[in-house]
Amino acid sequence: MRQRLITGIVAGVFFLAMVLWGGLAYHLLILAMALIGFYEFARMTRVSPFGGTALVGYAGILAFVFPYQPLGLHSPLPSISLHWLLMIIFMIITVGTKNKITIQTVSILFLGTVYIGFGFSYMAESRHMEHGLFWTFLLLACIWASDAGAYFVGKMAGKTKLWPAISPNKTVEGSIGGIVLALATALVFAGLSEGLLPWDKAFAIGLSCAVVGQLGDLVQSAYKRVYDIKDSGNLLPGHGGILDRCDSWIVVFPIVHMLMLLP
Repeated sequence: MRQRLITGIVAGVFFLAMVLWGGLAYHLLILAMALIGFYEFARMTRVSPFGGTALVGYAGILAFVFPYQPLGLHSPLPSISLHWLLMIIFMIITVGTKNKITIQTVSILFLGTVYIGFGFSYMAESRHMEHGLFWTFLLLACIWASDAGAYFVGKMAGKTKLWPAISPNKTVEGSIGGIVLALATALVFAGLSEGLLPWDKAFAIGLSCAVVGQLGDLVQSAYKRVYDIKDSGNLLPGHGGILDRCDSWIVVFPIVHMLMLLP
């Protein structure tokens, strides 16, 4: 518990300092986290993380999360074209190796590249928006509030299992507690925003962060259960790996943008 607490404080302070700093430094941190996350994903799914096929995934992560904006550059490909190009490259690998590298393997790696690359790219781009510091802290605070609410309410009042086949410790009561605390957090941000965040939009953002964040957590739990592992990695002693800590983030940030809840 002591190691977990120390790691959490040190990592949390460092990450929040980088969020405050913003710019290229923050973007490079997000890029590093994305590359480590893909490494964890490859290992978790029993694919060689340094094999030739995985290198295509790393290249895809780099293309998704590269700091174009801080460097004053434009992405050479629109997102949909990058998705299609990665898919074709992965499929060509199966042909070129005469199916020694199977369609199942490249499908997993393609999924991981899009899942991780797309999610982390939105985390980086959110900070570059106008009032990006406010929006980034808003989403992170709502996600953390949802996690805290689900944990503490679940511990105190949790009786009804939410999805025991995937995550036996999560409860319906905890899930509701997480949603309520995330909504309250978003409404506090609205009250302090001096009109930047309307109340109705704050409610929608809080609800989205809680519901989608909890689903992202369940997705990661499902993958780990399939491969019979406790954590995706061991980078953060007592906390697991990057994917263990960011499983909610990398689905919440894209979804909130797709729902056009941010300007």
